[in-house]
Amino acid sequence: MSRVDLHIHSTASDGKLTPAEIVREAAEGGLTFIALADHDTVDGIAQAQTAAKSFPELKVIPGVEISTDIPQGEIHMLGYFIDYADPQLKSALNRFRNSRLGRAQGMVAKLDKLGIHIDWQRVQEIASGSSIGRPHIAQAMLEKGYIASIKQAFTDYIGRNGPAYVEREKMTPAEAVELILEAKGLPVLAHPLTAGDPETMTTELKAAGLAGIEAYYDGYTPEEINRLVGLADKHNLIATGGSDYHGLDPNETAIGGAEVPIESVERLIALAKQKNPRP
Repeated sequence: MSRVDLHIHSTASDGKLTPAEIVREAAEGGLTFIALADHDTVDGIAQAQTAAKSFPELKVIPGVEISTDIPQGEIHMLGYFIDYADPQLKSALNRFRNSRLGRAQGMVAKLDKLGIHIDWQRVQEIASGSSIGRPHIAQAMLEKGYIASIKQAFTDYIGRNGPAYVEREKMTPAEAVELILEAKGLPVLAHPLTAGDPETMTTELKAAGLAGIEAYYDGYTPEEINRLVGLADKHNLIATGGSDYHGLDPNETAIGGAEVPIESVERLIALAKQKNPRP
Protein backbone atom coordinates (compact mmCIF):
# COMPACT_ATOMS: atom_id res chain seq x y z
CA MET A 1 0.00 0.00 0.00
CA SER A 2 1.19 3.49 -0.86
CA ARG A 3 1.85 6.01 1.91
CA VAL A 4 0.28 8.72 -0.25
CA ASP A 5 -3.24 9.15 -1.66
CA LEU A 6 -4.06 12.53 -3.14
CA HIS A 7 -7.54 11.78 -4.51
CA ILE A 8 -10.20 10.69 -1.99
CA HIS A 9 -13.93 11.44 -1.82
CA SER A 10 -16.09 11.58 1.30
CA THR A 11 -19.74 11.97 2.20
CA ALA A 12 -19.29 15.70 1.65
CA SER A 13 -19.81 14.88 -2.02
CA ASP A 14 -20.41 11.35 -3.29
CA GLY A 15 -18.26 9.08 -1.14
CA LYS A 16 -19.37 6.45 1.36
CA LEU A 17 -17.17 7.37 4.34
CA THR A 18 -17.26 10.57 6.35
CA PRO A 19 -14.13 12.73 6.34
CA ALA A 20 -13.31 11.51 9.85
CA GLU A 21 -13.73 7.87 8.79
CA ILE A 22 -11.43 8.42 5.83
CA VAL A 23 -8.77 9.90 8.10
CA ARG A 24 -8.98 6.95 10.49
CA GLU A 25 -8.82 4.38 7.69
CA ALA A 26 -5.85 6.14 6.10
CA ALA A 27 -4.01 6.38 9.40
CA GLU A 28 -4.67 2.75 10.26
CA GLY A 29 -3.39 1.81 6.79
CA GLY A 30 -0.09 3.55 7.45
CA LEU A 31 -0.57 6.49 5.09
CA THR A 32 1.29 9.70 5.84
CA PHE A 33 -0.31 12.09 3.30
CA ILE A 34 -3.85 12.21 1.97
CA ALA A 35 -5.88 14.83 0.15
CA LEU A 36 -9.62 15.13 0.54
CA ALA A 37 -10.78 16.16 -2.94
CA ASP A 38 -14.56 16.11 -2.97
CA HIS A 39 -16.52 17.06 -6.07
CA ASP A 40 -17.24 20.79 -6.20
CA THR A 41 -17.24 21.19 -2.41
CA VAL A 42 -14.81 21.89 0.42
CA ASP A 43 -17.29 21.13 3.19
CA GLY A 44 -15.45 18.05 4.49
CA ILE A 45 -11.98 19.55 4.86
CA ALA A 46 -12.34 21.08 8.32
CA GLN A 47 -13.74 17.82 9.72
CA ALA A 48 -10.90 15.82 8.17
CA GLN A 49 -8.22 18.12 9.52
CA THR A 50 -9.78 18.06 12.97
CA ALA A 51 -9.87 14.26 12.91
CA ALA A 52 -6.23 14.17 11.80
CA LYS A 53 -5.16 15.79 15.09
CA SER A 54 -5.60 12.34 16.64
CA PHE A 55 -3.12 10.88 14.13
CA PRO A 56 0.04 13.01 14.18
CA GLU A 57 1.76 10.84 11.55
CA LEU A 58 -0.91 11.72 8.97
CA LYS A 59 -1.19 15.03 7.14
CA VAL A 60 -4.45 16.02 5.41
CA ILE A 61 -3.99 18.29 2.40
CA PRO A 62 -7.03 20.49 1.67
CA GLY A 63 -8.27 19.81 -1.84
CA VAL A 64 -11.19 19.90 -4.24
CA GLU A 65 -12.12 18.32 -7.56
CA ILE A 66 -13.85 20.72 -9.93
CA SER A 67 -15.90 19.41 -12.85
CA THR A 68 -15.35 21.24 -16.14
CA ASP A 69 -16.46 20.82 -19.73
CA ILE A 70 -14.81 20.63 -23.13
CA PRO A 71 -16.56 19.94 -26.46
CA GLN A 72 -15.44 16.29 -26.40
CA GLY A 73 -16.51 15.55 -22.83
CA GLU A 74 -15.82 16.37 -19.21
CA ILE A 75 -12.50 17.25 -17.57
CA HIS A 76 -11.88 17.27 -13.82
CA MET A 77 -9.43 19.65 -12.18
CA LEU A 78 -7.90 18.98 -8.77
CA GLY A 79 -6.87 21.83 -6.50
CA TYR A 80 -4.39 21.21 -3.65
CA PHE A 81 -3.47 23.40 -0.67
CA ILE A 82 -6.43 25.65 -1.42
CA ASP A 83 -7.67 28.31 0.97
CA TYR A 84 -10.96 26.52 1.48
CA ALA A 85 -12.45 29.56 3.24
CA ASP A 86 -11.91 31.75 0.17
CA PRO A 87 -15.25 33.50 -0.53
CA GLN A 88 -14.91 33.44 -4.32
CA LEU A 89 -14.12 29.73 -4.32
CA LYS A 90 -17.01 28.91 -2.02
CA SER A 91 -19.42 31.02 -4.07
CA ALA A 92 -18.44 29.27 -7.31
CA LEU A 93 -18.68 25.82 -5.73
CA ASN A 94 -22.08 26.67 -4.28
CA ARG A 95 -23.35 27.51 -7.78
CA PHE A 96 -22.08 24.16 -9.01
CA ARG A 97 -23.80 22.31 -6.18
CA ASN A 98 -27.11 23.97 -7.03
CA SER A 99 -26.54 23.05 -10.66
CA ARG A 100 -25.83 19.43 -9.64
CA LEU A 101 -29.15 19.32 -7.77
CA GLY A 102 -31.15 20.37 -10.82
CA ARG A 103 -29.21 18.00 -13.03
CA ALA A 104 -29.82 15.08 -10.67
CA GLN A 105 -33.55 15.76 -10.63
CA GLY A 106 -33.53 15.87 -14.43
CA MET A 107 -31.72 12.54 -14.61
CA VAL A 108 -34.23 10.87 -12.31
CA ALA A 109 -37.03 12.17 -14.56
CA LYS A 110 -35.30 10.84 -17.69
CA LEU A 111 -34.70 7.46 -16.06
CA ASP A 112 -38.40 7.29 -15.19
CA LYS A 113 -39.30 7.71 -18.86
CA LEU A 114 -36.90 4.86 -19.64
CA GLY A 115 -38.78 2.57 -17.26
CA ILE A 116 -36.28 2.92 -14.41
CA HIS A 117 -38.31 4.13 -11.48
CA ILE A 118 -36.24 5.41 -8.57
CA ASP A 119 -37.55 7.68 -5.86
CA TRP A 120 -36.07 11.17 -5.60
CA GLN A 121 -36.48 11.06 -1.84
CA ARG A 122 -34.35 7.89 -1.73
CA VAL A 123 -31.61 9.63 -3.74
CA GLN A 124 -31.63 12.43 -1.17
CA GLU A 125 -31.45 9.91 1.66
CA ILE A 126 -28.43 8.24 0.07
CA ALA A 127 -26.73 11.63 -0.29
CA SER A 128 -27.41 12.28 3.42
CA GLY A 129 -27.42 16.04 3.05
CA SER A 130 -24.23 16.19 0.98
CA SER A 131 -23.94 17.48 -2.59
CA ILE A 132 -26.04 15.14 -4.75
CA GLY A 133 -24.08 13.53 -7.57
CA ARG A 134 -24.51 10.81 -10.15
CA PRO A 135 -23.11 8.08 -7.86
CA HIS A 136 -26.08 8.65 -5.53
CA ILE A 137 -28.46 8.04 -8.43
CA ALA A 138 -26.46 4.97 -9.39
CA GLN A 139 -26.77 3.61 -5.85
CA ALA A 140 -30.55 4.04 -5.96
CA MET A 141 -30.63 2.18 -9.29
CA LEU A 142 -28.47 -0.61 -7.85
CA GLU A 143 -30.70 -0.98 -4.80
CA LYS A 144 -33.73 -1.61 -6.99
CA GLY A 145 -31.91 -4.10 -9.19
CA TYR A 146 -31.92 -2.08 -12.41
CA ILE A 147 -28.16 -2.44 -12.77
CA ALA A 148 -25.51 -4.94 -11.67
CA SER A 149 -22.85 -2.38 -10.70
CA ILE A 150 -22.28 1.33 -10.17
CA LYS A 151 -20.15 1.36 -13.30
CA GLN A 152 -23.04 0.04 -15.40
CA ALA A 153 -25.18 3.03 -14.40
CA PHE A 154 -22.65 5.36 -15.98
CA THR A 155 -21.92 3.17 -18.98
CA ASP A 156 -25.54 2.51 -19.92
CA TYR A 157 -27.54 5.43 -18.55
CA ILE A 158 -26.05 8.48 -16.81
CA GLY A 159 -22.62 8.81 -18.43
CA ARG A 160 -22.10 11.81 -20.69
CA ASN A 161 -23.51 10.09 -23.78
CA GLY A 162 -26.12 8.08 -21.89
CA PRO A 163 -29.87 8.39 -22.51
CA ALA A 164 -30.50 9.84 -19.04
CA TYR A 165 -27.60 12.31 -18.98
CA VAL A 166 -28.38 15.95 -18.17
CA GLU A 167 -26.01 18.90 -18.54
CA ARG A 168 -25.21 21.26 -15.68
CA GLU A 169 -23.62 24.69 -15.30
CA LYS A 170 -20.35 24.69 -17.20
CA MET A 171 -16.84 25.89 -16.45
CA THR A 172 -13.86 25.44 -18.73
CA PRO A 173 -10.68 23.72 -17.48
CA ALA A 174 -8.77 27.01 -17.79
CA GLU A 175 -11.40 28.79 -15.68
CA ALA A 176 -11.05 26.08 -13.01
CA VAL A 177 -7.27 26.53 -13.03
CA GLU A 178 -7.78 30.27 -12.50
CA LEU A 179 -10.28 29.67 -9.68
CA ILE A 180 -7.86 27.34 -7.89
CA LEU A 181 -4.95 29.75 -8.31
CA GLU A 182 -7.04 32.61 -6.91
CA ALA A 183 -7.74 30.42 -3.87
CA LYS A 184 -3.95 30.06 -3.42
CA GLY A 185 -4.07 26.43 -4.58
CA LEU A 186 -2.10 24.25 -6.97
CA PRO A 187 -4.12 23.09 -10.01
CA VAL A 188 -3.61 19.50 -11.18
CA LEU A 189 -5.27 17.80 -14.16
CA ALA A 190 -7.18 14.76 -12.85
CA HIS A 191 -7.01 11.38 -14.64
CA PRO A 192 -5.61 12.94 -17.85
CA LEU A 193 -6.39 9.98 -20.09
CA THR A 194 -10.04 11.02 -20.02
CA ALA A 195 -9.04 14.28 -21.72
CA GLY A 196 -8.98 12.69 -25.17
CA ASP A 197 -5.73 14.46 -26.09
CA PRO A 198 -3.71 14.79 -22.86
CA GLU A 199 -0.75 16.38 -24.65
CA THR A 200 -2.79 19.28 -26.05
CA MET A 201 -4.79 19.74 -22.84
CA THR A 202 -1.64 19.75 -20.72
CA THR A 203 0.06 22.28 -22.99
CA GLU A 204 -2.95 24.62 -22.89
CA LEU A 205 -3.40 24.36 -19.12
CA LYS A 206 0.32 24.76 -18.41
CA ALA A 207 0.05 28.20 -20.01
CA ALA A 208 -2.89 28.95 -17.68
CA GLY A 209 -0.93 27.95 -14.56
CA LEU A 210 -1.25 24.16 -14.26
CA ALA A 211 1.06 22.71 -11.59
CA GLY A 212 0.71 18.97 -12.19
CA ILE A 213 -1.03 16.03 -13.81
CA GLU A 214 -2.39 12.90 -12.16
CA ALA A 215 -0.20 10.07 -13.48
CA TYR A 216 -0.45 7.43 -10.74
CA TYR A 217 -4.14 6.67 -10.97
CA ASP A 218 -6.53 3.78 -10.36
CA GLY A 219 -6.48 1.38 -13.29
CA TYR A 220 -3.66 2.97 -15.27
CA THR A 221 -1.18 0.48 -16.71
CA PRO A 222 2.59 0.85 -16.14
CA GLU A 223 2.89 1.99 -19.75
CA GLU A 224 0.22 4.65 -19.29
CA ILE A 225 1.82 5.84 -16.06
CA ASN A 226 5.23 6.10 -17.72
CA ARG A 227 3.67 8.04 -20.60
CA LEU A 228 2.05 10.53 -18.22
CA VAL A 229 5.16 10.90 -16.06
CA GLY A 230 7.07 11.67 -19.24
CA LEU A 231 4.42 14.24 -20.19
CA ALA A 232 4.74 15.85 -16.76
CA ASP A 233 8.53 15.97 -17.04
CA LYS A 234 8.32 17.45 -20.52
CA HIS A 235 6.24 20.37 -19.23
CA ASN A 236 8.02 20.69 -15.87
CA LEU A 237 4.90 19.60 -13.99
CA ILE A 238 4.48 17.44 -10.90
CA ALA A 239 3.23 13.89 -11.49
CA THR A 240 0.70 13.25 -8.71
CA GLY A 241 -1.76 10.44 -8.08
CA GLY A 242 -4.41 8.79 -5.98
CA SER A 243 -7.06 6.12 -5.74
CA ASP A 244 -10.12 8.27 -6.58
CA TYR A 245 -11.72 6.36 -3.71
CA HIS A 246 -15.47 6.65 -3.20
CA GLY A 247 -16.19 3.44 -1.29
CA LEU A 248 -19.30 2.64 -3.31
CA ASP A 249 -18.08 -0.34 -5.30
CA PRO A 250 -16.44 -3.40 -3.69
CA ASN A 251 -14.13 -3.70 -6.70
CA GLU A 252 -12.75 -0.18 -6.61
CA THR A 253 -9.22 0.73 -5.53
CA ALA A 254 -8.92 1.15 -1.76
CA ILE A 255 -7.48 4.17 0.01
CA GLY A 256 -3.74 4.03 -0.59
CA GLY A 257 -4.22 1.49 -3.38
CA ALA A 258 -2.59 3.58 -6.09
CA GLU A 259 1.21 3.51 -5.84
CA VAL A 260 2.04 7.20 -5.53
CA PRO A 261 5.70 8.08 -4.89
CA ILE A 262 6.41 10.11 -1.79
CA GLU A 263 8.32 12.48 -4.08
CA SER A 264 5.01 13.60 -5.59
CA VAL A 265 3.69 15.05 -2.37
CA GLU A 266 7.10 16.41 -1.37
CA ARG A 267 7.24 18.39 -4.61
CA LEU A 268 3.67 19.65 -4.08
CA ILE A 269 4.50 20.80 -0.56
CA ALA A 270 7.66 22.56 -1.74
CA LEU A 271 5.78 24.35 -4.53
CA ALA A 272 2.96 25.36 -2.19
CA LYS A 273 5.49 26.89 0.24
CA GLN A 274 7.23 28.65 -2.62
CA LYS A 275 4.02 30.19 -3.95
CA ASN A 276 2.52 31.08 -0.58
CA PRO A 277 5.31 31.53 1.97
CA ARG A 278 4.15 32.14 5.51
CA PRO A 279 5.21 35.43 7.08
